[in-house]
Amino acid sequence: MDELSRPIRPETAALDALIQETIARVEASPGSEAADTMIFLGNRHQSFPTAVIRDPVLEPVDKLVWMVIMLGVSETGGNTAFPSYHAIAEQANVSSRSTVARAIAILRATRWLTLCGRLRKSNGRFRGNLYALHDEPLPLADEIHLDRDYMGFLKKSVSHSHARVRAVAKGVLYSIDEDIQHGCDPCRLEHPIERRIQSMAPSNDGRPRRFFSFTPKVIRQLHMETVGRSDPPGRHDRISNPVGTRVQNSCVEDSNSDRGSGCKNKKTTTTPTEMHSKFEVADETGRPLVYPRRLSDNQREIADRYLSRLPPASRQAVLDELEGRFQAELRGMKPVYDEIRFLARLCELARSGEFHPNLGIKVREARRAQELSQQRAAQMAASTPKETEAEREKRMAEAQRRLADMRKLLGMSAGGESHSNLE
Repeated sequence: MDELSRPIRPETAALDALIQETIARVEASPGSEAADTMIFLGNRHQSFPTAVIRDPVLEPVDKLVWMVIMLGVSETGGNTAFPSYHAIAEQANVSSRSTVARAIAILRATRWLTLCGRLRKSNGRFRGNLYALHDEPLPLADEIHLDRDYMGFLKKSVSHSHARVRAVAKGVLYSIDEDIQHGCDPCRLEHPIERRIQSMAPSNDGRPRRFFSFTPKVIRQLHMETVGRSDPPGRHDRISNPVGTRVQNSCVEDSNSDRGSGCKNKKTTTTPTEMHSKFEVADETGRPLVYPRRLSDNQREIADRYLSRLPPASRQAVLDELEGRFQAELRGMKPVYDEIRFLARLCELARSGEFHPNLGIKVREARRAQELSQQRAAQMAASTPKETEAEREKRMAEAQRRLADMRKLLGMSAGGESHSNLE
């Protein structure tokens, strides 16, 4: 099959180097008190970027919290201590610490704010977090590279105590599922200008357009959920159903508009929500899937969303083929730079019936041989009769007798000392 490769953007590689340098510098500093650290990514602004004002997902308090954090960055030149929740609450004029925490969770979910690393003291104790603030939502590929727990954070946020955080986290995941469902690569590399134009261009019919990674359908449902909370009870009951239910009932064709050029228009009647909710990370026998070790936690979460569209019998075979391709690199094959895109291609072949295992055959055979060896070892251990207490005492007495004979031959006393050394 054709080689699919795409490296991380140079800007992201440079950012990663800056993050590692910042962590090393902060950890080497003499201060001992725990404190979060932050760097600002993007152009320096005396005013705020229009994208944060236009964002159709963020609520006013979320935008205000972003601006307060941004002010702290602007006044100190870029690298500064992350403001405390109390300081943010005072400047944003909000009365609750939980409101600030909720806004920061939403900013992280929507990728306006990235948790890039955790700082440790010399003794290993937690010292603080390193955040990165952006002047527009970060692409998913860059986010999962910088935030190692981003997908796990989204999954946890689906059960967050605040309804708005739950809704936004679901919206992010639904947008990823929707892109996958329609043949779009959620980790595709887009030109920054194209992303900005797409998010700013007005629609002719007044319906919402795609805003960076959020699909139009998800934006519309999140807006309905927000509006429903402030409407009279009768109207609220009609339009403020849970986001997941409304996404399921929406027309899939609505989300096909305004997608990037990397998407394939594939009509289907199964929504991402329904599809993923039925998916269990297991093969046709119900056993957990075995993933290539090379995949990060974020990549495994995204891989699950691709595998959910395959029959259970094909899932492990696709993962084995991917692992086989990785192992082939050690034998001289060209490296796979974009693991998720390569997996997406394998899944596409499996859905079309064109997938034929090749490099994954040896991976599967090696795993089965290892499983068989483990089963035999377990059977042997189970078939070996357990030693009774009497047999154990007899064995210990025999060992003590032999030890005494050896000491006698060596001229040693029972305490282990040589007789020649005794006065």
